[in-house]
Amino acid sequence: MNATALSLVLVAAVVHAAWNLAAKRISAGGTQFVWLYYTVAAVVLLPVTVVLLVVEDERPQWSWLLAAVVTAVLHIAYGVVLQRGYRVGDLSVVYPVARGTGPLLSVLAAVLVLGERPGPLGLLGAFLVIAGVLVISTGRRGGETHAVKAGVFYGLLTGAVIAGYTLWDAHSVTGIGVPPVVYFGLGSVLQSLLLVPGALAGRAEVTRVWREHRREVLLVAVLSPIAYILVLFALTMAPVSLVAPARELSIVLGGLAAWFVLGERDAGRRLAGAVIVLSGIAAIAAA
Repeated sequence: MNATALSLVLVAAVVHAAWNLAAKRISAGGTQFVWLYYTVAAVVLLPVTVVLLVVEDERPQWSWLLAAVVTAVLHIAYGVVLQRGYRVGDLSVVYPVARGTGPLLSVLAAVLVLGERPGPLGLLGAFLVIAGVLVISTGRRGGETHAVKAGVFYGLLTGAVIAGYTLWDAHSVTGIGVPPVVYFGLGSVLQSLLLVPGALAGRAEVTRVWREHRREVLLVAVLSPIAYILVLFALTMAPVSLVAPARELSIVLGGLAAWFVLGERDAGRRLAGAVIVLSGIAAIAAA
């Protein structure tokens, strides 16, 4: 993989793990929390998006707006399903299952549908990453069985949405040619607008979440766009079949955070899975 693309993806992984830790801390916020951080992100990005639209060499196209609408819907589904998963399951179950399922489906679609050919070493790295995720997320002992099953279910559902937006976003910034920052900025505004009905229906919850968890809302609103804009730039430099699995360094960091910060168990298995994930990333880097 291109060294610049890999660097962007690895930085994005660190930032991604950080904002998911913040999101897990207020998992009871649900749709209202998702609307709050999308709205704050939209307010921050809107001026930048407008400036870039004005100075961009290529004239804005209606296809850019259509692409942003699709990504907005997919990212809303991602945010809502992920928060639901965090409400019913542990970070150490939901997060790795979601982040592992997403790249697995993305790689399969990129190879089978898009015709990408990442090469043997790249594919080996991708599947090492996925194997590491399975080590981290399976074999769990203790805890409520129903909660674990629910966490795995929502992790898988989140992963399917991740694969959907990863493939669509790769097409948008490469095939359609939408500038990454403009693309994410338009998507953020649309995400906020589409979630307004849910926010209005739960005004009291919006007020409570903002009052009690303003810091976490601001953290997610700033870190989430940074993480994904870096990934969008990486997608313009490297194939999705390599970018998607390389992002999963965040699983290692998320697993360690779940152990050190949240006090979740099974540290030995998590560390073993982390080594496998890191081996996969090394193979991707050499591809």
